[in-house]
Amino acid sequence: MADGASQALQMSRDELRRAYRRMKTIRMFEERVEKEFAAGNIPGFAHVYIGQEASGVGVCHDLTDEDYIGSTHRGHGHCIAKGCDVKGMMLEIMGKAGGLCHGKGGSMHIADLSKGMLGANAIVGGSPPIAVGAALTAKMRKNGRVSVAFSGDGASNQGTTFEAMNMAVVLKVPAIFVFENNGYGEHTAASYAVGAPSIAERARSFGLMADCVDGSDFFAVVDGMRRALDRARSEGLPYALETTCTRHLGHFVGDPQPYRTPDELAAARAVDPIKNFRARVTDVKLLDLAELDGIDAEIAAEIEDAAQAALAAPFPDLSTLETDVYSRY
Repeated sequence: MADGASQALQMSRDELRRAYRRMKTIRMFEERVEKEFAAGNIPGFAHVYIGQEASGVGVCHDLTDEDYIGSTHRGHGHCIAKGCDVKGMMLEIMGKAGGLCHGKGGSMHIADLSKGMLGANAIVGGSPPIAVGAALTAKMRKNGRVSVAFSGDGASNQGTTFEAMNMAVVLKVPAIFVFENNGYGEHTAASYAVGAPSIAERARSFGLMADCVDGSDFFAVVDGMRRALDRARSEGLPYALETTCTRHLGHFVGDPQPYRTPDELAAARAVDPIKNFRARVTDVKLLDLAELDGIDAEIAAEIEDAAQAALAAPFPDLSTLETDVYSRY
């Protein structure tokens, strides 16, 4: 595999700017979600993606709006990586009218079918079966699309995930299983709960081609994902990709994390995919710090606008209570 610097040289400046913009948008969006949750402006729970930005953005880098992704309870980053509108997302997360799901889905059920984002999922291991169904649709229609199921290390132990991987192999569908291994399934360490040397190795036992990459390195994720996409698009066959990354914060906003030592937390937060990316692209002089700082300022203004719009927006009208419950064909 090529190292990050050489891979950066193979990407256009526009590609690098887009990747950086999406990673930094995720970071700033999630930081604002933390703030608004603490202020009581977001109902329910919030699970932020801080520290895992390179994984989602790297996976989605070469996907189109026509390709599908199925997400997890930690889905804001996947939405942004797939190109969803941040103002519509903020409205949705605050439960406001005008949100991507009319304010009825919230953080853990956010979706945007126009972007191929089939939805976040509060059910651990919920997205792999959905993604296999979408991949089967692509196969039957012969439209060249692929379907990606995001899951965590916790979901890698679920029977739904096992059945989905087996079905993808048996039916020969273009499904890609992405396991974001951040070391913890809620509060339980993957080192204890995953009874295999690696998630990728276990996936191979289902007949899948599988790989494990550094999920904090955008370029490594893109490299791994391109191998997966080549198999899915050219051969119509499934693939599994494990991305190892670190969760900077707790399972949910406000999680005190008594299960992680201060030294472990410090080490996890020292692995920053955004700082890593900035160093890589500036070292090879494809982008400079001033340009990246300018992008940061633009994103900050966009997030502020989205937050203020969401705070000022009304809640869904009571008359809409029974709409969007069932789909009629």
